[in-house]
Amino acid sequence: MKIDENLLQRLEKLSYLQIPEDQRGEMIAQLSEIVSFVDNLSELSTEGVNPTFTMNDSSTYLREDKGNVNHSINDDILSNAPNSKDHFFIVPKIIE
Repeated sequence: MKIDENLLQRLEKLSYLQIPEDQRGEMIAQLSEIVSFVDNLSELSTEGVNPTFTMNDSSTYLREDKGNVNHSINDDILSNAPNSKDHFFIVPKIIE
């Protein structure tokens, strides 16, 4: 994929960013470098590699899933809502 001025303008529009004129050339060069690196990765053969392969034998740390509610924060947020009850937003019914 070639990064050019047209593609940069499209990316600006999609990301809601504005790149200054004096940095546009550098940005195009950096994006081109990133795309070429990703293209190199697509050339690697992953056939026969287990999809759950990891580089180490340690597993992901698991923790107990505990809810934590701070009602003062909830009350502060809900104080800005037009309608609330019992720590919940009340909104109009949208599905019948």
